[in-house]
Amino acid sequence: MARAPTPDARAGVSADHVAAGRSYPFELDRFQREAIASLDAGRHVVVAAPTGSGKTVVAEHGVDLALARDRRAYYTAPIKALSNQKYRDLVEIHGEGRVGLLTGDNSIDADAPVVVMTTEVLRNMIYGRRRSLVDLDVVVLDEVHFLQDAYRGPVWEEVIVHLPRHVRLVCLSATVSNAAELAEWITTVRGPTDVIVEERRPVELEHQYLVTDLTDGGDRARTLMLPIFTDGKPNRRAQRLDASAVRRPTGRDGRDGRDGRHAERARDRDPSRRRLATPGRVDSTRLLEQRSMLPAIHFIFSRNQCDAAARSCLDAGLRLTTDHERARIREIAHDRLDGLHPDDLAVLGHRRFLDQLAAGIAAHHAGMVPPFKEVVEACFVEGLVKIVFATETLAVGINMPARTVVIEKLTKFTGDRHEQLTPGQFTQLTGRAGRRGIDARGHAVVCWSPFVRFDQVAELAASRSFHLRSVFRPTYNMAANLVRNYGDEEAHRLLSLSFAQFQADRDVVRLEARLERRRERLAELRSAARSPHGDIDDYRRRADDDATSSPTTPNELIDAAIAELRPGAVIRARTGRYEGPVAVVANASRSTGHRLTVITPSGHHHQLRAPDLGALPAVIGAIDLPVQYAPGRKEFRRDVGRRLRAAGYTGRDDQRDDQRDERAAGRTLTHPVEADPDLRDRLRAAARADRVQREIHDLERRAERGDQTLAREFDAVLGVLGSRGYVHRDEWTLTASGEVLARIFHECDLLVAECLLDGLLDGLDAAELAGVVSTFVHEHRSPDDPPPPWFPSTELADRCHRIIEVSRRLAADEADAGLAIHRPPDPTFFGVAYAWVAGEGFAEVVDANDPTGTELTGGDFVRTVRQLIDLLGQVARVAPDRTTRRTAADAARRAFREVVADSASVGVGVGVMDPADGDPQG
Repeated sequence: MARAPTPDARAGVSADHVAAGRSYPFELDRFQREAIASLDAGRHVVVAAPTGSGKTVVAEHGVDLALARDRRAYYTAPIKALSNQKYRDLVEIHGEGRVGLLTGDNSIDADAPVVVMTTEVLRNMIYGRRRSLVDLDVVVLDEVHFLQDAYRGPVWEEVIVHLPRHVRLVCLSATVSNAAELAEWITTVRGPTDVIVEERRPVELEHQYLVTDLTDGGDRARTLMLPIFTDGKPNRRAQRLDASAVRRPTGRDGRDGRDGRHAERARDRDPSRRRLATPGRVDSTRLLEQRSMLPAIHFIFSRNQCDAAARSCLDAGLRLTTDHERARIREIAHDRLDGLHPDDLAVLGHRRFLDQLAAGIAAHHAGMVPPFKEVVEACFVEGLVKIVFATETLAVGINMPARTVVIEKLTKFTGDRHEQLTPGQFTQLTGRAGRRGIDARGHAVVCWSPFVRFDQVAELAASRSFHLRSVFRPTYNMAANLVRNYGDEEAHRLLSLSFAQFQADRDVVRLEARLERRRERLAELRSAARSPHGDIDDYRRRADDDATSSPTTPNELIDAAIAELRPGAVIRARTGRYEGPVAVVANASRSTGHRLTVITPSGHHHQLRAPDLGALPAVIGAIDLPVQYAPGRKEFRRDVGRRLRAAGYTGRDDQRDDQRDERAAGRTLTHPVEADPDLRDRLRAAARADRVQREIHDLERRAERGDQTLAREFDAVLGVLGSRGYVHRDEWTLTASGEVLARIFHECDLLVAECLLDGLLDGLDAAELAGVVSTFVHEHRSPDDPPPPWFPSTELADRCHRIIEVSRRLAADEADAGLAIHRPPDPTFFGVAYAWVAGEGFAEVVDANDPTGTELTGGDFVRTVRQLIDLLGQVARVAPDRTTRRTAADAARRAFREVVADSASVGVGVGVMDPADGDPQG
């Protein structure tokens, strides 16, 4: 069982602790001393603490212990940028040659005693049974709370379950509510594990509320900064101010004609109402400067708006730096960007980028090329850049603390609707506020919004709830490697060791308790529905038989019923040729009525309004939506479809029960129960009993499935692999095709294997192969339809169409097996990949014509080409055809140049690497 360290263990480490000959020049905090003592005692540790609290000290101690024993230590991180940063930090401690780096881009000293890598690289090494694992002593899993990430989370569980038993784990996490549960699971899987939780921030955090009051207009408009809490309670003044607001949103400057007129009319009716607005970004920055609250990170959940904010501050004349600081900024920018071609810099907006930096202003988001982001990071860490407008990606990983964090909105638009930030997301963002050893306190500033009430702001700021939930599920590659490395029973046993199964087993206990309560409620309702005058169920059946004579439900009533639906509800609906259960994922209010976004069991999404339904929506149950709410993403929709299929909802709809019973109570029928004076109440109780009965049936199915879900899904995966010739189920062995699949690490692993084995990647030159392989990598994410893809020949167009057909057949098999449907190939990036590998320059490839139709940014280009290189490297290793292997390696080398190669640099020579084994290739 997981436990906290004993008092004796806590007392065993002094403030001037010395480990492996290295002392710490500062007094260690309580949680650091406890974690170090646990590692010294040979136990695994889970350390959950706020951002910036010093969790890295525990990780470095684990590394020191491994080196002191003349063994290896691996440090894993979720993203390449964080891996690069940790590599530089550890080189500074241990020296070059003693520390290596393995990511999808870089391979440096892979056999060093300390190696930093992405978590996926370690997973691939485990499945490849690398020899270096034999003398591995410690693995640091940084940002372990990533295991709840919908698309990458399972990798963390694979690593924890499959690492050799002798390896000790140092798991570092943000503050989560169920750290003890995580530690208890690791104890079950690997042995004694201590959980050390630190909830106290290293720097006190003050929560502020920023609002612009435009009521008096003109020069008398004022921007107010109010504390969110006073004496530990929500600020009454801020509550009253927000409550007085005209909720209809105004423009940023408050002068939007229609909205302004609406506010004035509202004030004419009630002079106490006030015109409030979200503070402008220029005004906010000026206020922070006046109050000595810079440097700051201003979070805006839009790349374009981050760029617009930086431009507006520069254009408004904001200058936040000294002459000396500007000189240092130019020096940093020159050192990092000197390797980029002048034409490429021009395309990237280099001149404006430098002008903004020189003024102490910058944007930071995934649309920027890594060298630009690295310049911003370096300047910010040195205190040269004073304000950074960033998307939420900055909140993850890299070390960029600020005095102040500004959150412009507590809602994010997901493509269908606005969703409020979760407590965990809010904590992650505000964790950057307050620099240890520099600031006496940090500031978390939330801007007023017409969409979020002050009470919601205060509730979110006060919340400490961040529950870690597993999203583990078996994949084709995972199944192939389990068959390859373990027997049948052992493979199923290892699956049962997942955190997902651990939590599912606990869920079954909770389901059984809920079942008991619902059964008691059913008995109460059945008793209330029983009539002394006759058989109420017989009476209801007669009413149901006559239901076809009822008039059509008006659209107004249907729309009112739609308004009550919440995401996760399962209803019956007709969408095109499909009729059956669909899951509601969004409910938007429009001037023409409510619009539902629903997803079918096959993962397709549709939008429905009242006329589309034709009758009151038939609610038949509910499902849990994926933790990462992203209805605009195909992976999200496929996951919802899989959950819908797994739930298997059937039965009559609840509304129809009520309608039938209301009709029965209001009609003239010859039946004994009509003499019952309480007939209407009994009919309502009967309808409620039917609903509770269906809920009980659903809970019973869920409880029955609880401890078998992963095993059934694993068997379904094996069924697909067996039918396609990858696995001999009877013999529990891989075929030659299965050996290929076991070495493909990609979200479309089986589709890539199918196309490789069908010869669809053979007989191509390097540029053609890069274009074809890009169909597995790129995903068109714009809500608009992509433009027709460009192909240099009809033969290549036919090749891609054949890949799409392979994908469709595979999707049909997955649907039949009840599995999540893989992401289909997307040829939108074909022309870009072809041109880049053919030798065209960055400026020619990423131009105003935007060949992908998705406003391709430099950052998007670099990221997609990196993924392309990664997959080409795997093709170079596993393709059955020798010529294809050589062509893939050549294509990867050609793609790794100029801005792409420069974006991978960490200041040391690098090589293109195959992530399947970590060996550089040229």
